[in-house]
Amino acid sequence: MKLTNGFDISSSALTAQRFRMDVISSNIANADTNRGKLVNGKWVPYTRKVVTMESKEAVPFAQRLSNAMQRGTGEGVRVSRLFEDNAPFKLEYNPTHPDADENGYIQLPNVDILKEIVDMMSATRSYEANVTALNATKSMITKALEIGR
Repeated sequence: MKLTNGFDISSSALTAQRFRMDVISSNIANADTNRGKLVNGKWVPYTRKVVTMESKEAVPFAQRLSNAMQRGTGEGVRVSRLFEDNAPFKLEYNPTHPDADENGYIQLPNVDILKEIVDMMSATRSYEANVTALNATKSMITKALEIGR
């Protein structure tokens, strides 16, 4: 086992959570963007983006558990996929809007601000937990080095 395994695991998690926070920030910033992209000559609203993460090792759980028991630690985490949420767009009645359809409705992004805030809080807490783990690892290594004095 490497002495810096804890650093590697925490740093991979910090990177992944930071990316997740960036995507959530983009979702919040575009929550009212009804002209997200041009598709077939027609504007469609911004589509919510979602991040999924997985272990850096792509192995079955039983093998992962066996490896962790032998080596003592895992391999960290990585962003496995960034995809668009396929939830339907919100409709708002606003007949004076230039993008309103013949019934007076405009399409708005499928971003729910409350859900995004909860996701941001979760990502922030995970980030903070990994900073704490990183500092604890640093402290343990420092204490171990002080023993040799």
